[in-house]
Amino acid sequence: MSIQPPAINSSGYNTPDSELESIVPVHPTAVRRPNYITVQSENTVYTDDHITAKYLNRGADVVVSEGQFTVLPTVKPYEFQTTRKVGKTGLMMIGLGGNNGSTLCATIIANRHQMAWHTKEGIQQPNYIGSVLRASTVRIGTEPSTGKEVHVPISDVLPMVHPNDLVLGGWDISGLSMDKAMERAKVLDYDLQRQVKPHMALLGRPLPSIYYPDFIAANQEARADNVVPGTDKQVHLEHIRADIRRFKAENELDRVVVFWTANTERYSDIIPGVNDTADNILAAIKNSHSEVSPSTLFAVAAILEGEPFVNGAPQNTFVPGVIALAEREKSFIGGDDLKSGQTKLKSVLAEFLVNAGIKPLSIASYNHLGNNDGHNLSAEPQFKSKEISKSSVVDDMVDANRLLYKPPVLGAMGKAAKGEHPDHIVVIKYVPAVGDSKRAIDEYYSEIFCGGRQTINIFNECEDSLLATPLILDLTILTELLTRVKYRGEGQTDFAPLHSVLSLLSYMCKAPLVKPGTDVVNSLGRQRNALESFLKACIGLEGNSDLLLETRIW
Repeated sequence: MSIQPPAINSSGYNTPDSELESIVPVHPTAVRRPNYITVQSENTVYTDDHITAKYLNRGADVVVSEGQFTVLPTVKPYEFQTTRKVGKTGLMMIGLGGNNGSTLCATIIANRHQMAWHTKEGIQQPNYIGSVLRASTVRIGTEPSTGKEVHVPISDVLPMVHPNDLVLGGWDISGLSMDKAMERAKVLDYDLQRQVKPHMALLGRPLPSIYYPDFIAANQEARADNVVPGTDKQVHLEHIRADIRRFKAENELDRVVVFWTANTERYSDIIPGVNDTADNILAAIKNSHSEVSPSTLFAVAAILEGEPFVNGAPQNTFVPGVIALAEREKSFIGGDDLKSGQTKLKSVLAEFLVNAGIKPLSIASYNHLGNNDGHNLSAEPQFKSKEISKSSVVDDMVDANRLLYKPPVLGAMGKAAKGEHPDHIVVIKYVPAVGDSKRAIDEYYSEIFCGGRQTINIFNECEDSLLATPLILDLTILTELLTRVKYRGEGQTDFAPLHSVLSLLSYMCKAPLVKPGTDVVNSLGRQRNALESFLKACIGLEGNSDLLLETRIW
């Protein structure tokens, strides 16, 4: 009996192309718009290669003396130069076969091939909803004839890589092929998996990864069948560097973004002489020191290859020696920990309460989830990394209002040294039955007028990986853009790259990595405003102005 070709409406795995492909339009978040914004101004110059823009950074110096504040406004001129050509970009994920990695690959493929699929709600089309860059807008001015505000997609402000164009690859301690990894994750609808499966199979197996059992939960050992052999960390470093070089060469890439989306590790001990300087961390790797984690090894490999590294998990990958190495090598790093649900909401609600003059006394956060991330976090050392990442989110908002909270006491120890602070607890439990559908419950207990109390309770249910995956895209796309932006200050002749620590990634991160010696900003509103203002500055526009002066005067 001969094998017959599949029917047009076959539901088997042998139908990679959607029968709905020709009738469903491309979603607005996935549309290509090659005509970028043009600013007609003496401050903005366009050439075939660059956009060069003058920008005045306005601030203020404040002197405090005997309770009096003396403010001196400051203006510092800068120029930004952005390379217009978007190079061919690769994304190498550590944890490629995990929930986030497999979901990202599958959804990019679905968008590339415009695969529509059936759900019980009807026909669903691929999109990039949840991506700040692809699915949100920024105000650029007003239309003169109507006075109406004009908003454009953030991705249109400057030339950015389209997600569909990313070349995908990476490592995983599990050797499961990418089509099987997608099935194991149980994130995407069956009809989408059915169509995307042959394309995922073409991605093959992830590259062997680095596995040091001490850094992740013991329950992950069963997955670790695809690891680089041996215990020599210098050999492992060279192996990863060779992987990056080979991936870049074979795919003829201009840039590779290396991204940690693997398991949360325990915190590394910071040890003087081991991981506190650039030379010491390199020596520690050479000596295979026990406190060099896999994520730190990957970060160092990317730094030495001159490729940016982003940490999407909460552990302290960027020990002081790694940051110093990135600065020395003029490489780019960013992180930490994807801010997708509970913490993102917390960074909004806590700021709202404090800015409203209401005093949060306690914030209690509970989570349970059943995916592999939850399984790994059920181990205490890995949970501690996540707890630290989630717990610091309200610190800068409290520090900004010492009318409500007592300031730190100089020379004090313990809590008094930090100043008054809301009680803040975080609980995470592993409940296999709920899979990727995470439940987050928060209680905000606050003091209000004349001794009154207010309680706000929030229940948030979300598909964890479908919130996290767009953030990986945002971080990758923004990181690639920032490698093409240079600046120069007054009196400087040459343009220089931005600082190695890409703090503009903060909007997508729970525990933002910032330039050493500068303060962390956790307020989601301020993070968003900083990102918008920077992108505008690169085309010669002023930052956001909610003054709307023309609406308030005659």
